[in-house]
Amino acid sequence: MGRGPAAVTHPPGHPQSVNTGEMMAKALVVDDSRAVRMILARTLKELGFEVREAANGREALEVIETEKTAVSLVLADWNMPEINGLELLKRLRQKPELSSLVVVMVTTETELDQMAAALEAGANEYVMKPFTKDILVEKLQLVGIHP
Repeated sequence: MGRGPAAVTHPPGHPQSVNTGEMMAKALVVDDSRAVRMILARTLKELGFEVREAANGREALEVIETEKTAVSLVLADWNMPEINGLELLKRLRQKPELSSLVVVMVTTETELDQMAAALEAGANEYVMKPFTKDILVEKLQLVGIHP
């Protein structure tokens, strides 16, 4: 008397969550600050993500290349060594196979020109540091991710 796979159900009116079946959505946190990476990773894990980390844009591109299209969300800082967040964003948006990748800039850059540059380059949303878990969840919901 075998059991079939467990069904994933959502309460009526509840949007789809980040966990579908047995696959856990993967997120990549890119920030040169280890402390910020830890905070973001902990928050994303609480929301049901499997989390990868990178200290700069170069490392992020390596993770994306290794994971291929398994990563569905990138939270990237703007100011980082080697490849900054804006350049990372531009490189990600040049790859057609990553067109559905959600990229959220999480940065201390508060100038409207910089926010506009990130959105024009293809950022899905923009979160200013310091931030709270509620702000992050709200931004993720705005881009269609419902933890």
